[in-house]
Amino acid sequence: VQLQASGGGLVQAGGSLRLSCAASGRTFGRYGVGWFRQAPGKEREFVGTINWSGGSTLYADSVKGRFTISRDNAKNTVYLQMNSLKPEDTAVYYCAADLQGWGPREGEYDYWGQGTQVTVSS
Repeated sequence: VQLQASGGGLVQAGGSLRLSCAASGRTFGRYGVGWFRQAPGKEREFVGTINWSGGSTLYADSVKGRFTISRDNAKNTVYLQMNSLKPEDTAVYYCAADLQGWGPREGEYDYWGQGTQVTVSS
């Protein structure tokens, strides 16, 4: 599975962005997909994840209520809708796929995309 994250950009605080994670491979619908982010000088952190069917999601407390993950398996794509963005959301955002399930730990994920930059100005 190859993953391509896109949709990042520069947005003002309070604004919205939608990131996409497009995947190659016919078995993408079997994978849980997570979003992680890494701010300058910080370790990569968990943002949220969605199970293979899209029926279950899990979010970090810092984004709960503002970010929503969804997926369209027919399009091999997972989305991260980000609303009410804050300057502290500035980071490179990565998507990752997990064949065994879905969860908040990086080590569980088998495949990673290249990342897309999100910058939120105050």
